[in-house]
Amino acid sequence: MGIAVVNPAFAQSGILPLQDLSSFHDPGPSWSIVTDAAAALDKPHELSFSPGVGVLLNLPDKKHPGQDLFTNAEYGDIDLEMDYMMAPGSNSGVYLEGRYEIQLLDSWGKTNPTAGDNGGIYERWEDSRPQGFQGYEGHAPRYNVTRAPGLWQHLKVSFQAPRFDANGKKIANARMLLITLNGMVIHEDVELLGATRGAMDGGNESATGPLRLQGDHGAVAFKNIMIKKREAASEAQNGNNRRDNVDPIYVDANVNTVLRSFMDVPDFRIVHAVNVGSPEQVHYTYDMDRGALAQVWRGGFLDATPMWHDRGNGTSRPRGTVQTLGKPSFTIARLANAQATWLTDTTGTGYRPKGYVLDDKDRPTFKYLIYGTAVSDEVRVLSEGHGIHRVITVANPVDGLYAKIVAGSKIEPVSKDLYIVDGKAYYLQLEDTGNEKPIIRDAAEGKEMIIPIRSKLSYAIIF
Repeated sequence: MGIAVVNPAFAQSGILPLQDLSSFHDPGPSWSIVTDAAAALDKPHELSFSPGVGVLLNLPDKKHPGQDLFTNAEYGDIDLEMDYMMAPGSNSGVYLEGRYEIQLLDSWGKTNPTAGDNGGIYERWEDSRPQGFQGYEGHAPRYNVTRAPGLWQHLKVSFQAPRFDANGKKIANARMLLITLNGMVIHEDVELLGATRGAMDGGNESATGPLRLQGDHGAVAFKNIMIKKREAASEAQNGNNRRDNVDPIYVDANVNTVLRSFMDVPDFRIVHAVNVGSPEQVHYTYDMDRGALAQVWRGGFLDATPMWHDRGNGTSRPRGTVQTLGKPSFTIARLANAQATWLTDTTGTGYRPKGYVLDDKDRPTFKYLIYGTAVSDEVRVLSEGHGIHRVITVANPVDGLYAKIVAGSKIEPVSKDLYIVDGKAYYLQLEDTGNEKPIIRDAAEGKEMIIPIRSKLSYAIIF
């Protein structure tokens, strides 16, 4: 392939046009342009879609055999950014220069990722090597921060192409300078000694090549693909220049772990935060001042450097992909009606936190009083680390009690009792609502869901 001329609009913005397939060379029958995609968690290898433009969709089947998709343009040093969505059980990949693969896979919930899992730099391969050793020099992501199928995931890559002298001899290897997945650094300054398995041109390396999207292994969707040439000033993004001035103090959660600290969430500091970590690598922050679940995350547990280094400031930070659950607010309020303003302070509520109790696996259940009723708030990690499960129980509830479940820009129904929140950021699965119907109403952040609560309410956050 020769170096193609890029249309002026793309050259200026760096955003790959997805109004049609004209940016790609000889696209196969499984590829199309749509406006949105979605997955059902119980339907492997399937994505549904809505007609329109803006999303690149791959749906391989017997009538539409899958094949890899190559851009017309070729690139060398680039900063790449994109959103992608996996179908349940699906497999794809992004090849820089058509030769160096970053794996895309439904690795949801896996605790010990390999080079073949989501975000891994795939192995090189030689058939002549002994059985079981043909694959080598792959690089697993630091953490598995994979989101559930049907949720948009965000990938950012800073890539440095291999260097060649005037005679065509390679004088420097390609490097993945920095890869972040869903906001979490998963690779820094990884040298690639050669092309990965399945590379174009038989693995022969070059200074440039097309962006290649794997299309023969399963259903996948892409949007917001941005490709920009890396300038010398961008070298500051290299992992070697991203070190803190002090050695970080990390807290792992190889067993169920509880650590209290301040916790900063967007535009707010929770001063009585209880951070709960699990060996399934799904963790959460509970706001004791409001009886609220503030955020959940996947990956490492906590960075306690701000709290414990030198004099410290009392805060800790999540070490994974964070999903906030709306602006911190009380979970339970007494309302005159379903449209009344939500509680903003404790005036007249008699709110009193009562701490938490640990079960035989060191998992906390939180206790508090509000409006004279005792509340028990149990949060547990779902099977296979697929999210968290919450059960709120109230004793002797007064009339007019409501629970706020989620808040976000959008809350959209998917199927019976299943909703998707914040533009496909996470799922909400309602379970026991005491036969009460959820109410989705306007709020400052966009939308919020509240439910009358009589004695017990349970639901799951799946992400």
